Amino acid sequence: MHIELRHLRTVRAIHEEGGLARAADALNLTQSALSHQLKGIEAQVGQPLFVRRARPMRLSAAGERFLRAAERILPEIDALRDEFERLGAGAAGRLHIAIECHACYEWLFPVLDGFRRAFPEVDVDIRPGLAFEGLPALQREEVDLVITSDPEEAPGLSFAPLFDYAPVFVAAEGHPLAERPFIEAVDLAGETLITYPVPEARLDVFSQLLTPAGVRPAARREVELTAVILLLVASGRGVAVLPDWVVRGTRGTGGTVARPIARPGGVTRRLYAATRGEDAARPFMAHFLRLARTEPVKLQRL
Repeated sequence: MHIELRHLRTVRAIHEEGGLARAADALNLTQSALSHQLKGIEAQVGQPLFVRRARPMRLSAAGERFLRAAERILPEIDALRDEFERLGAGAAGRLHIAIECHACYEWLFPVLDGFRRAFPEVDVDIRPGLAFEGLPALQREEVDLVITSDPEEAPGLSFAPLFDYAPVFVAAEGHPLAERPFIEAVDLAGETLITYPVPEARLDVFSQLLTPAGVRPAARREVELTAVILLLVASGRGVAVLPDWVVRGTRGTGGTVARPIARPGGVTRRLYAATRGEDAARPFMAHFLRLARTEPVKLQRL
């Protein structure tokens, strides 16, 4: 089997665009050429990659595996390309980051470690003190990038999607709610809710679940570190709602169970990286964004 990078990009484009016509436009190909190319890839694989009767086109089981390979390989190839471009174009600059997602430290540090190795001359700093006025600070050029789940219409700013996640309920194994298949807002009315020390409006459990339902927990306890939150939950001191990738990525704490949050349509959030429009295409910024997309994918697959 001979698979080329263009084959990976082809399958990814068809999946993202939902069909051959739009994918052909995105790849600057004719629909006929793209269809012929897809048949050639499927001949290499030995089975169909898409369910063609579905609208939009849906990946087959083999297609899902092919896409996972594309999502793993292509960002690394793009990052490698950027590194070589940096060698010829220079790499000095500044990357000061404000974070509106408290849990994001869990994946941001590995991202910054990889970024530092690729761009040692870029001045990197994290500004947690600006976390909840990040976008105005970005417009004033006090910071260069803001991690946020609440994009806003703001002149001169660009929002690059990073990844989607689902908030999940976490309780001790013996907790009565641990037996539920899913958790609703009313279930938290009698609970001590352990959260990060940020305003309620910035917490998914309040903005997406409790506040719309008019429900409040019996008490709220604020804790800085994810590992400590999970230790307290495991010891029966309260319950928590955390991003699914955080729960999967923290394997050192046993004695807890995770349950989905249920509401009409479910609860899914998207994290963005906000930059000034003119900075988004700078080589080191583009490299950081690629790393910021790749690292969470690793956590989500744990």
